[in-house]
Amino acid sequence: MAKKKSSFFKKIIISFFVLLVLATSIGGYFAYQSIYQSNVNLGDKKSQIIYIPTGSTFSDVLKILSENSILANKTSFEWLAEKKNYKSAVKAGKYRILANMSNNALINLLRAGIQEPIEINFNGLKTTNQLIARVAKRIEADSLDLYYAFNDNAFLSKYGFNKNNVQALFLPNTYQFYWNTSVDEFFERMATEYKKYWTEERIQKAKKIKLTQVEVSTLASIVQSEQCCDTEEQKTIAGLYLNRLKMGMKLQSDPTVIFAIGDFSDRRVSYEELKFNSPYNTYIINGLPPGPIGFANTKALDAVLNFEKHDYIFMCAKEDLSGKHYFAKTAAQHEIYAKKYRDALNKRNIH
Repeated sequence: MAKKKSSFFKKIIISFFVLLVLATSIGGYFAYQSIYQSNVNLGDKKSQIIYIPTGSTFSDVLKILSENSILANKTSFEWLAEKKNYKSAVKAGKYRILANMSNNALINLLRAGIQEPIEINFNGLKTTNQLIARVAKRIEADSLDLYYAFNDNAFLSKYGFNKNNVQALFLPNTYQFYWNTSVDEFFERMATEYKKYWTEERIQKAKKIKLTQVEVSTLASIVQSEQCCDTEEQKTIAGLYLNRLKMGMKLQSDPTVIFAIGDFSDRRVSYEELKFNSPYNTYIINGLPPGPIGFANTKALDAVLNFEKHDYIFMCAKEDLSGKHYFAKTAAQHEIYAKKYRDALNKRNIH
């Protein structure tokens, strides 16, 4: 009888261990699948971009993933997120989710905040409002917050600017940012790029021509508006305007009138427009305007700092409308060139 009882207990113990091993195996298999098996289903797409706003919770992340139909199994994702402490470590940003990612790879990506960078290009812009519109489309910062920052002299003073000359801070180029960049972070990055450009050598060159860094940017923006592409002619134009400043002559630059009026489609400035009352109209003010009339790039800035020395004080666009200019030392010679240009515009019916 004792032997039968012993055999019975042995069977129970063996059965228990078999069940335990089986349960462990099943649990291990479930855990393995939950961790390492693909759980991202993107259909025919190779990747999917998602945006996690600043301040998002884990519930918000789940909603974003669900709205984009990314998770094949939501439960397994939640289970692993709990195990890896992601629920309390949500990071905002723009993320590229790859097809067939496992929960482990996806959570590691999100938890580490490995974002997809975005690019912002400032080329071709004239006004701060144009810049605000472009930046607001690319980063999380709200356009209204950007607008307030660009018009807040107390805020801008931290960087040495005001709302009239803040354009000098932004050097046209293509920059990489993270989508969740804040207004403060955006300005800090631009200030860093500005300081990189303004080396001690360039600062000394500005002092030599008796211009502040902002004034160099202002003059460079005018030079760039007169000649966008030819760097050698930019140096000639810079030298001409510096001659005028030194002599106390008005700069009389058409692009400053166009900027003051705000009509950048204007191809021919009229005599009436030359009288437009604005601190940016260099036909009526002495010296430089209160700030740049655009975002001067580094080539234009360098053209001012390395201007061509000559005796020219007049310039006029060539009649072939190539964008190149005639330069003159006398009003009489300038009038000859100006008539050629006016006749060319009349011939093409450009008003």
